[in-house]
Amino acid sequence: MTRPECSPSAPPGLEPTFRDPAGQLQFTQDHAVRRIRATAAEQMRAFLASPLRRELEKSGDLIATEVAEPEDDAHTAKGEFWLRHPRIDPISYPWEWTPAQWRAAAELTLRVARKAIDAGWTLKDATPLNVLFAGARPVFVDVPSFERRDPHSSVWLAYGQFVRTFLLPLLAAKYLGWPLQTTLFWRDGYEPDALYRALPKWRRFDPRLLDVVTLAALLDKKGRKPRTAARPAATTDPELAAHILHKRLARLNKQISHTAVTNEKSQWSRYERHASHYRPADVEAKQNFVRAVLERCRPRRVLDIGANTGTYSLMAAEAGANVVALDSDTAALEVLWRMAAEQHKPVTALAANIARPTPAAGWRNREQFSLLDRLTGNFDLVLMLAVIHHLILREQLPLTHIGELCATLTRRWLLLEWVPPADPMFQEWLRGRDDLYGHLSEDDLQRSFAPFFHVAERTELGNNRVLLLFERAGVSVDLNFFSSGAGAA
Repeated sequence: MTRPECSPSAPPGLEPTFRDPAGQLQFTQDHAVRRIRATAAEQMRAFLASPLRRELEKSGDLIATEVAEPEDDAHTAKGEFWLRHPRIDPISYPWEWTPAQWRAAAELTLRVARKAIDAGWTLKDATPLNVLFAGARPVFVDVPSFERRDPHSSVWLAYGQFVRTFLLPLLAAKYLGWPLQTTLFWRDGYEPDALYRALPKWRRFDPRLLDVVTLAALLDKKGRKPRTAARPAATTDPELAAHILHKRLARLNKQISHTAVTNEKSQWSRYERHASHYRPADVEAKQNFVRAVLERCRPRRVLDIGANTGTYSLMAAEAGANVVALDSDTAALEVLWRMAAEQHKPVTALAANIARPTPAAGWRNREQFSLLDRLTGNFDLVLMLAVIHHLILREQLPLTHIGELCATLTRRWLLLEWVPPADPMFQEWLRGRDDLYGHLSEDDLQRSFAPFFHVAERTELGNNRVLLLFERAGVSVDLNFFSSGAGAA
């Protein structure tokens, strides 16, 4: 194997792990390829040969790994070697997760840490960035995080990092309403004092906050650093040391579980149950049309923009597609993620707004991809159902711009639901701007999309909404493709 080249979805110059002295990560079209530096080579080979590695890979908690010997050593220093992992697409970052996904990633990290302790290993770091979601399942991907454990040490050196990057953001979301999306700007997590100052005085003494927020903040003010910053506490009894570590991890797991918000709801998490502008016959006709498109187009990868609680994402997964479900409403998206996880469906949930996409982040914007970098050109079919009026009225986006965006996302098909100005939802958001948007018609939509797409199929619902299957311009059309009239209402 020669030096890996970045794939089209991995811009040249991206260095997602340049901070890690143990290795460097690059991307090829199908793999993530990791250079292991000479200083970490012996320990990494020992971990790869360990029963712990085999157990974690078998359970699916750890990314699969194989040693990739280079065909030449022009880019490999003495003592270095390469590892190869399967690509997980798309990459999802913690600031695009729902609270339940955060908890699942935290529980995975603690589960891996517990197993490592029993096997004589430990995690040297514990951050959400060590976890990716393969569909609905969290997977630990940072193999160099494992190092041999001092059997006499009763301190987990990554404890403070876990608290700052996992626990405190979840506590801030629950008790202060701080959106998890803002962690984009807090790479090393929250400091206890930030929460302490924001909390009401009476809340500071909540048992769930006392040790990790209040006491930690007060000790820090007095200049007393945590023991994990100094020499690790040691004991002459290895069994006692392991017991102390397990007790600490168990407490963290309990604290993570207490961050759950019961019955979190939003306007859109209940949308499908309370959408009065859809009669049962309209819902049935819409679902039949979407199902017919999925059966005939057979897309391997589907992007569902405005996925809501996931009716059509799960439908696409049932049809055999790998699905990325995108929605800015985390309460609605959490409903979808839970269903996908319970049913083991290949649906990756991303809490993001396609009109205000997540930017690239990190040092010189080279550590994390932007959302559009991760999505562009990666889908056979894009679903945009009951979304376009959001983009027109709330984001004030011209139709031509919407069409151009869709053309960059899909390789072939776009299934769009046109919402006419007379629709109750359109009218609710029009808000006196009739001169700007009240005249828009389906013809305007088709003219604006014409440089990028042509219409392959159309059906009108009883509520006057229109479902349009677009095909990318320049892609040959099978004129008999819809000869049976599939999906007609």
